[in-house]
Amino acid sequence: MTVQDRKKIDEKFDQIVKRFPIVDTHNDFPYSLRCQLHYEISTTPEFDFDSLLTSHTDLVRMKEGKIGIQFFSCWIECKNDDPLYQDFNTPTTIVRDTLEQIDVVKRLVDEYSNSLKFVKTSDEALQSFRDSKGKKISITLGVEGLHQVDLSLAVVRQYFDLGVRYITLTHNCDNPFATAASSVTGGLPDKGLTSFGRDCIKEMNRLGMMVDLSHVSYKTMLDTLECTQAPVIFSHSSSFTLTPHERNVRDDVLKLVKDNGGVVCINFLPQFLKREGKSADDVTIDDAVAHLVHIITLIGWDHVGFGSDFDGIPCGPKGLEDVSKYPELVKKVWEVTNATEEQIVKLMGLNVVRVWKECEMVSDRLKNKIEPVESNWEQREWIFHEYCKTFPELFPGSFELKNNIYKDTIDLY
Repeated sequence: MTVQDRKKIDEKFDQIVKRFPIVDTHNDFPYSLRCQLHYEISTTPEFDFDSLLTSHTDLVRMKEGKIGIQFFSCWIECKNDDPLYQDFNTPTTIVRDTLEQIDVVKRLVDEYSNSLKFVKTSDEALQSFRDSKGKKISITLGVEGLHQVDLSLAVVRQYFDLGVRYITLTHNCDNPFATAASSVTGGLPDKGLTSFGRDCIKEMNRLGMMVDLSHVSYKTMLDTLECTQAPVIFSHSSSFTLTPHERNVRDDVLKLVKDNGGVVCINFLPQFLKREGKSADDVTIDDAVAHLVHIITLIGWDHVGFGSDFDGIPCGPKGLEDVSKYPELVKKVWEVTNATEEQIVKLMGLNVVRVWKECEMVSDRLKNKIEPVESNWEQREWIFHEYCKTFPELFPGSFELKNNIYKDTIDLY
C-alpha cells in the first residue's frame, strides 16, 4: 500500500468514526477496581479515570481509541480454584461479589458522567453516541459465567433488570448449566448443555439477554446454537484454525454462527492469536488482523467484531497494547481487505449492535407467549430449619410436595 492509499484510509476512517461507534464486547476493568481498590474509586486520591493510568483502560485512551460502546465484564472467580471441582451446592458470596461489580461500574459512570452514559438498550447506546457526536461512551455490562448466578434463574432476571446484557455460559469451570472448555482440556467429558442449561437459554432469550459462548466447550457451542431462538455472541474468542486453542472457535462452529446470525468478537490475548512457529511474545497486531480476515473470509463481514479482554490479560500484542489502538486495527483490516465503508462499520461495531437489537426483538415476541422460566437445578439442596414446619401450610400436603433438608429447630421466640 502506498503512502497515498494509507492517507485515503486515514481520511475515510476519520469521517466514519464520527458517525459509527467502535464497540468492544469484553473489558475486565471492573475486576481491577475490585482486587486493587476494593471498589473505593472516590476515596482513593491516586485513582483518576480521566487521566493516564498504568492499566490498559482509562478515559483518555478510550477517547483516543474512538470507543463508542463498551461492555464492561463483571467477573468473579469460580467457586473453587480447582477447575475440575463439581460440588455446585457449596455456599458462596458470588452473587454479592457480582453485584458489587455492577455497582462500581454504575458509580464510575456517575462520577464521569460528562464522558460516560450507562445504557440498557441497543437504541439507547446508539442514540447516546449520535447525540454526543461520539464524545460520550455508552457503557453496558456482561457477566462472565453462569456460576455467578449461583444455581438460580431468578438471579439471571435480576441481573438483567440491573442492566446486564449478556452472560457467558461458563468461565473456567463447569456449572449446572454447561460444560466449560477448560474442563474438557483438564480431562472431563464434554457433556455440553444440561437440561437446566437449555431452560436457562430459553429464559435468556425471553429476557433479551445475549448468550455468550466464549469459554464454553465445543459441545456446549453446538447444543446452544441448536436450541437458542436468538443470535449468540462470542464476546472474546478468536479462530481455532489459526490458533488451535480450546478457547477459540472452530470453522464448523463459525459456519453455524453465520446461520444463527451471531457475531464472533476476537480476543487480544497473544496466546489466543499466535500462529504456528510463533511464541506469544512474537504476536503483533498483524496476527489479530489475520484472525479477523479468516473469520471474514469464511463467514462474511456480518459476523465479526472486537472483544479485547483488556485488563483481564497481562498484555496485548505488539501494536494492540491498550484501548487506544482500535483505530490502527480497523485501518490495517481495511488495508488488507480493500473493504467498503459499509463493511468496515459492521466490523467496528454495528454487527454487535445488530445482534443486541435482534435479541431484544426476540424478547418482545417471546414475552407475549411464555411466562418466566421457573425451573430449578434438580440436584439443588433446599435447606430449612425445622421451625418452618410450624407455619401454616399453603394447602394440604404442601410441606411434602418438595424434597427439603431440615436442620434442628432454633428458638425464634
